[in-house]
Parts: sequence; structure tokens; C-alpha cells
Amino acid sequence: MSNFDVIKERDKKYFMNTYSPVDIAFVKGEGCYLTDSEGKTYLDFLAGIAVNALGYNHPIFTDALIEQAKKVTVVSNYFYSEPRGLIAEQLVKGTNLGKVFFGNSGAEANECSIKLARKYFYKRGENKYKIVSARQSFHGRTLATVTATGQEQYNKPFAPLPGGIGIYVPYNDEEALAKALGDKEVAALLIEPIQGEGGIMPATESYMKLARELTKKNGQLLILDEVQTGAGRTGKFWAFEHYGIEPDVVSAAKGIGGGFPISACLATDEVAEAWTPGDHGTTFGSAPLACAVGYAVCKKIREPGFMEDVTRKGEYLRARLKEIKHPKVKEVRGMGLIDGMEVEDEAFAKAIYNDMLSKGYILNVCGHKVMRFVPPLIITEEQIDEMIEELKKTVASL
Repeated sequence: MSNFDVIKERDKKYFMNTYSPVDIAFVKGEGCYLTDSEGKTYLDFLAGIAVNALGYNHPIFTDALIEQAKKVTVVSNYFYSEPRGLIAEQLVKGTNLGKVFFGNSGAEANECSIKLARKYFYKRGENKYKIVSARQSFHGRTLATVTATGQEQYNKPFAPLPGGIGIYVPYNDEEALAKALGDKEVAALLIEPIQGEGGIMPATESYMKLARELTKKNGQLLILDEVQTGAGRTGKFWAFEHYGIEPDVVSAAKGIGGGFPISACLATDEVAEAWTPGDHGTTFGSAPLACAVGYAVCKKIREPGFMEDVTRKGEYLRARLKEIKHPKVKEVRGMGLIDGMEVEDEAFAKAIYNDMLSKGYILNVCGHKVMRFVPPLIITEEQIDEMIEELKKTVASL
């Protein structure tokens, strides 16, 4: 048996069947490249689904990890630790947000956001508890967040679902949004500035501005799910900065840890005051190890010129994608380095994915028929050119 066969057989025997992995096991990475168990190298345009912001084995990441691991990894939240405050400061810098709660995953960040919204109005004595979200959204896998996810394929098997959460509106539909938010029992709107799993669909500026205007007018909270769009992915640290709005709550994960599990729920000082000790918590959230790594990664992303470079490379990637001419290629869209190429159907998208993977290029299909490009933020134009030339050949051959 090959090394891969051994890995696969053990995995199939002991690991729960919740994924459908392809027959590849990655064993190491360097920069924007991954190497599998058989020695084949791949150029990565998925980055762990927008996670590995600085790629693989970046000294900023590895040095912070090793240095903190030699000190202390977990101390429990019964005590203070310096890294917690350092990364919290990085996350709220330049925003209207003031306080942060740390968890381990995007779902936990959204769960925290939903609980915080309900606690905020409970403390104020107001009967507001409903959470409105968008169709084709994705907010996580816990019962509350999978209910907020506006895709039946994810939540139908887990019925009965928690009440007051599954209120869905069509994305970018301003009339439907106004109608849903007219309900006096609505506590918050939970929305992605760019739908990730829904097919790399950016919100229009007027839609986001209306969302802020209506929630403020109705005395509701605006929660932005920036799990996939945060940490410089769009060319600004937070995607909401592109829209000129100020949210009440923001959820984040993925890129803020650069590959280490950490998530965050950010809120204004006023909203955060709803919490009292014991209302919410987690054993591993805000552990010194996770926070130290996240702080180093976020500090690097905030360095002068870094996010401007992301913007430039994103524009370059979209321009090159638009060079691909084929009757089944419908649209290219995105912002910064979260970009999508929509094709005619799911079968065509899967065929592109499989052919590119066989050539050594890691892409991804989201929204059933959208090729997703979320490479490490350190990707180069030369690497983009290399991938595009092969993608052109693949599309033409199909």
C-alpha cells in the first residue's frame, strides 16, 4: 500500500463520514504551495477556504506559534493574558466597535452574535428576539447558526429548528428587507457583506446602506458575518469599510488566525455591556496561544501597503478571469481576493475543478456553479498568471 492508501484506510475506519474528501492527503506547505503524501506539489487558490492568509510556513505565523507555545498555551478565562488584549485591539482598530469575545470557529462567533443580540434586548426589557438573515447565506453548523443559514440543504435534516431565527429574505432585495425588518419582534439582521458559500455574491452599496438605515430606525441591531471576508480579504481589514457603514456586531474567524483556530465576536461598547459574567463562555476561546498567533497575523495584515497590495492583486485576478471566453462562463465578480467565476451549471463547474486539481491547482466550487478563488493574500501576479493559463486550457477543453 502507498503512504496515501494507509492514510485513507485509517481515516475511513475511524473518522465520521461528514465530508467527501478527494484522494489527496497534504503533508506540508510552503508559501502558496502544498505537497501531498506522494510528493506532488499544488498551487493553492483555496487557502483552507480563505483561512491561510499568509500562506504556509510563513515566519510571522510559525515564529509566533513557537514562541508562545514555549511560554503558555491555555490558562482558562479565570485569568488575564496579554495576547488577548493585543489581538482585540488589532481587531477593533479604526472601527466603531469596542469589545471582543473570542471563540474557536466562525459558527461560534455567529452563535455569540445571536445570543448577544437577544441578551441586549432582554436586558432592555424589549420583546425583540427574531433574527432575520438572507437566502443562500451560510452562518455555521450549530443548531442556531445552521437555522440562520438560508439554505435548506444545510438545515432541513435537523428539524425541528430553534424558533425565531429562520426568517429569510432574498439577498440584495431592498423591498423584501424593509418588509421583514418591519416586524417589531425582530432583534437583528444577520448578513454577509459578500455571500461566500452562496456563490461569491457581493451586497450592493444601496442594500447595505439600507440595512443600516432600517435597523437603526427600527431599534434593531446590524450583525455582519465577516467570517470569510474579514482580515484584509477584500482589500480592507473589514468588508463593511467598503460600504461606509458602522455595524453593531461583527463575527470573524478564518483569516484572523492565519491557519490557527480562533474566532471573534466584535460589538460596540453599548451592545457589549449587555453581557454579565456567566452569560457566555468557552474553554479554549481567547487562549494565549491562539491570540498570540492571531495578533501576529493581524498585525502583519495591517502593515502599510499590505491590503493595498491585496486590492491590486484582486483587480488583476478578476481582469485575467474575464479573459476566459466560453459560452458556459457567465460572470466574474468579487472584491479583493475573494472572487468567483460563475458558469452555466454544476456539472461544468465540477469538471473544471477536477481537471485543474489533476494539473496541480486547488480551486473550489461554491453556490453549486461558481468557481471560488480565495488564495493566500501573499499570492503573486506570476502565480495568478500560471493558474489562469492552465484554467484557460481547461475551460477550452471542456
